[in-house]
Amino acid sequence: MLYYHKLFNLYSILSLMEIDPIELAKNTEICRNCINIVVGKGNENAKIMFVGEAPGKNEDEQGLPFVGKAGKNLDDMLAKVGLSLDDVYIANILKCRPPENRAPLPDEIKAHTPWLIKQILEIKPKVICSLGNYSTKFFLADGDVDSMDKQPGITSIHGKVKIINFKGLNIKLIPLFHPAAIIYNKSLLSLWEADMGIVKREITQREKVVNEEKQATL
Repeated sequence: MLYYHKLFNLYSILSLMEIDPIELAKNTEICRNCINIVVGKGNENAKIMFVGEAPGKNEDEQGLPFVGKAGKNLDDMLAKVGLSLDDVYIANILKCRPPENRAPLPDEIKAHTPWLIKQILEIKPKVICSLGNYSTKFFLADGDVDSMDKQPGITSIHGKVKIINFKGLNIKLIPLFHPAAIIYNKSLLSLWEADMGIVKREITQREKVVNEEKQATL
């Protein structure tokens, strides 16, 4: 674990590209012991990203994020706001499944998120929907894993849109409950549906701005 901590400190001093972020993640114990590394799915040119916590059993077996029951909840949400995988890109904080689906460890987040940051810098999304506590706190902390525990939890900030500057990108962050939370806590369903309305509103506003910009260039 100390090895990854030193590497992350080196990354923060030099820059993300000084270390191969893919190899950094692959060298973690959870990646050495998983079935599949789960990189992401969707449109790599999308302006909207959804970022969850970590792969589960189904994701590990299939090599794709959000393919189990939580994935069905996410698919339903996307459909309700008029989106599909053609419109979004979906990834996780961790690229490999933690044993027994336990919570991500800080050193694992430090070793895996440079790969996620690399994806974000390449895709350049305008909107990121953070799914659950770990993802939301990671973005609110501007990628500083040691500051994640100082950030507010998802219960207090879900559905509250926040403009952030993440690694030089101006991004509209929309914190959402993790789709898996709805499975275990049905009382969150009404909040989930209300937050879906907020996502739809933000997407509609963005489409309006894009269309206006296109008209201005004609």
